[in-house]
Amino acid sequence: MSRTSLISNSPGKVIPVSVNGVEISAESIATEAQNHDADRPEKAWAAAAEALVIREALLQKARSIGLVAQPQTDEAGRRETDEDALVRQILDAQVTTPEPDEASCRRYFENNKKRFLTSDLYEAAHILLQADKRDALAYSRARREAVVLIEALQEKAGQFERMARERSDCASANEGGRLGQLSVGQTTPLFEAALREMKPGEISKKPVETPYGFHIIRLDEKIDGGIPEFEAARPLIEEFLRDASWRRAVSQFISLIIGEANVTGVELKGATSPLVQ
Repeated sequence: MSRTSLISNSPGKVIPVSVNGVEISAESIATEAQNHDADRPEKAWAAAAEALVIREALLQKARSIGLVAQPQTDEAGRRETDEDALVRQILDAQVTTPEPDEASCRRYFENNKKRFLTSDLYEAAHILLQADKRDALAYSRARREAVVLIEALQEKAGQFERMARERSDCASANEGGRLGQLSVGQTTPLFEAALREMKPGEISKKPVETPYGFHIIRLDEKIDGGIPEFEAARPLIEEFLRDASWRRAVSQFISLIIGEANVTGVELKGATSPLVQ
């Protein structure tokens, strides 16, 4: 069977992919298929055909109501194609969604509080004495040096940045060892565990061992994570609900357009658009 068709009414009979008599070529489907990940080529082909059918139906609808392409240019200077502009314009003209009200936002917040849980944040600096466990002598030497530096810093904590610049094997040495703001997952588990046990203003009392070597850590500030108040989370909730509402409305509009069109060669199951993925 030719790959220009996805379905056939009888053996040997090819049905071309088309929308209201406008055929979508095999070449166009093959090109579009490259944009669809799938575990089998035929799935990518079917997804591509569906996307192009929806696009063609939208373009036909836009032209039928007299829309004229008005391409926009983004900040990078890239200009829309006329067809992309028409698809955007038909959706702008035909799809409307209500703004999320406070009651909807509060209901979503109460039902999804865990989604807004933030992790602890740390402002920290460190001195890294790089060492490889496979070199026992160098590893032991780095540990001893870390202990000596910690002892010195217990007496003269203000020397931390100077020591970092002179001795740290991390690129942060140029910044006096400052690592900036850290959140969960940005450092090694052992480094994070040490941060959790420290208090702001404290310098680690013993070397912190990680696969990179030995660290001397200074914790400058800690911001506890948690669930924010509703008003702090509201802008994110509004954005989410607005986007979800728009996606549903677009899918409904596309289903209506496809329902009115004469589509051949592809079976659209609950037609949704690649525009709202």
